[in-house]
Amino acid sequence: MEKILESLPMIPLRGMTILPEMVVHFDISRKKSIEAVQEAMVGDQRIFLVTQREVETEEPQQKELFEIGTIGTIKQVIKLPKKILRILVVGEERAMLRNIECGEPYMRALVEVEREEKKELPEEEGIQEQDPQTEALVRNLKEMFAELGVKSPKVSKETVAQILDIDDPKKLVRQICANIPLPYRELQELLNEGDPWKLYELLSFKLANELQIMNIKEELQVKVKERVDKHQREYILREQLKLIREELGDDTTMSDAEEFEAATKKLEASKEVKEKLMKEIKRFKNSMGSAAETSVIRTYIETMLEMPWDKKKEESYDLTYAKEVLEKEHYGLEEVKERVLEYLAVRTLTQKGNTPILCLVGPPGTGKTSIARSLAKALHKPYVRISLGGVKDEAEIRGHRKTYVGAMPGRIANGLKTAGVKNPLMLLDEIDKASSDYKGDTFSALLEVLDSEQNYKFRDHYLEVPVDLSEVLFVTTANSLQTIPRPLLDRMEIIEISSYTENEKEHIADRHLIPKQLERHGLSEEQLQISKNAVGKMIRSYTKEAGVRQLERKIGAVCRKSAKEILEKDRKKIRVTEKNIEKYLGKEIFTYEMANETDEVGIVRGLAWTSVGGDTLQIEVNLMPGKGELLLTGQLGDVMKESAMAGISYIRSISEKYGIEADYFEKHDFHVHIPEGAVPKDGPSAGITMATAIFSAILDRKVRADVAMTGEITLRGRVLPIGGLKEKLLAAKNAGIKKVLIPARNKRDVEELSAEITKGLEIIPVEQMEEVLEHAFVPE
Repeated sequence: MEKILESLPMIPLRGMTILPEMVVHFDISRKKSIEAVQEAMVGDQRIFLVTQREVETEEPQQKELFEIGTIGTIKQVIKLPKKILRILVVGEERAMLRNIECGEPYMRALVEVEREEKKELPEEEGIQEQDPQTEALVRNLKEMFAELGVKSPKVSKETVAQILDIDDPKKLVRQICANIPLPYRELQELLNEGDPWKLYELLSFKLANELQIMNIKEELQVKVKERVDKHQREYILREQLKLIREELGDDTTMSDAEEFEAATKKLEASKEVKEKLMKEIKRFKNSMGSAAETSVIRTYIETMLEMPWDKKKEESYDLTYAKEVLEKEHYGLEEVKERVLEYLAVRTLTQKGNTPILCLVGPPGTGKTSIARSLAKALHKPYVRISLGGVKDEAEIRGHRKTYVGAMPGRIANGLKTAGVKNPLMLLDEIDKASSDYKGDTFSALLEVLDSEQNYKFRDHYLEVPVDLSEVLFVTTANSLQTIPRPLLDRMEIIEISSYTENEKEHIADRHLIPKQLERHGLSEEQLQISKNAVGKMIRSYTKEAGVRQLERKIGAVCRKSAKEILEKDRKKIRVTEKNIEKYLGKEIFTYEMANETDEVGIVRGLAWTSVGGDTLQIEVNLMPGKGELLLTGQLGDVMKESAMAGISYIRSISEKYGIEADYFEKHDFHVHIPEGAVPKDGPSAGITMATAIFSAILDRKVRADVAMTGEITLRGRVLPIGGLKEKLLAAKNAGIKKVLIPARNKRDVEELSAEITKGLEIIPVEQMEEVLEHAFVPE
């Protein structure tokens, strides 16, 4: 190889690299470059072309230029407006920049050129022409360039044909380098490489990489074309549908996205909610090609727009009207009515105040749900009922996350959407029937809903933005408080609704149930009359409940049979009385076990509370010679069994006082029985009753037949308080009992009862078992 130094005018190139064998035209505007072209044209038209490292450099120094450039020959110069020259250059050979000799008025460079003396590819240095390796090189390059020519629009078919005819390896490499469509920096890498084999490897890599890019580009273009075609088809169809609607005079021509945007602007909501909506609307616009995603986003946006974020209903503060509504629609329930009126009074004075969370607890059929409906009517609030019976999934309360298929808001958010305002009355019915499983704790989710300190920012998983529940008036109902967790119970104000008395049931039937059933069965008051005595007999003999649900069914049965009789026998008027009620309802179902007519030994009347009201229990005791065993029958629970054993222990502790022999309890067995053995019985209120019956049998003292009692006993004979006193007193009264013994600590409960319940009963509070015996035994 011969190294030759030459001095040539130089043009720094911006954003392009010229290789040997390359024919290219480009524009120049810099003054020094124009002077360099003119100088070259005066001489042999040869010029040194080198690429700048940075395109932005206006007057590059030597270090700002690549070291390797190309010597080219200027074939044509065209003058353009604004002092621009367009020149046509043919690249001849690569050269190395040694030094910039001068920079004014044009740039002249001293370059070093390597020229072969004889052969193009010397045997000891280059690629041999007949070498199999060289043949493989030529074939591989031709195949890749031919494939590139097919896929790249920048390579013409004529160029491909010319290059495929070249057999000289060195010329082939130079021609491919000159015609491959690569960025100028990659072309500079090819120009920098002087070793023939390394240049081949680099060129092969560049060709393979370019082919891979072309293949990926083709795949993307196919996919894009398919998607664009689909979008174009949908767009055309939408435009046609829009035109059809316009022709039909349908003014709903606004697109869904535009409608959503307009609705969002009108929405009464916080800035956070509107920003979330606008973000989802933007996603909706971008997902028009995906039907599944569009459907999900559309449902979410529609749900958000239907939520009453800041929309409120004007409340009524009229206490007189509220009182009238409650009195008209419900008989009794004074505590509930009083609490509602207190709430109204506070709201009237403060115009805000904390919204209470009321929990109505009572037996089935006592009107808990209907009270909530009447309360909403009295306050002029929309009414929403949410049944929690059997709800196990936490998502039912908090909503499902949008990532799940079929996701939806929780029941609370849905209730607000149904109400249409942010301050409705929301009834959470049967809250004690909710439960938990592996899907989450329902009660824990309700903690946030029913806590006034948290619910102003209740977060539904589906909506993903806080919902204000602070102005919702929550009313919950439950049959029992036993299954409600203590933390949840602590957040609610408990109002107990106890059993109705017979008199209250008669009033309810007369005012509400009979008119309701007459209307439901198409009868008038002239066609069917039900006497007060007939209603009383229905209550006593055909129903056994704390509420009035069964009573309403019995009245409905009378109405059905009366309607049939009116049509079949052409009757104008039917009157149902106590005497002929069996004709419509059949034989009596329930009978009260009345007080015994005679005083007996070992038989005492106790009082019990059940889920359908109060009842009386007759406890019987027999003594038999034996070994001091205690036998308990009547399907008694553990608590009652323990009460019986506590009673025996107390009696043994005072046996000496009553002259009972010391070995009496070792020579006799005691059998305590409560009739109706098939019915399970348990509870902490039969202790003094069993102790009295056992003591009566031991002393052979008669117990007064008109006395009933309730209370728990301790080992020292103290009488402990009990619950369900109202129901127990009602049961005693219905059984014809005259005197009732109750624990002294329940005396305050008696004072809260109405005179209707206590009238005709002698209620005696007792503290010690000795007082019980004194009142229960017949004087000797």
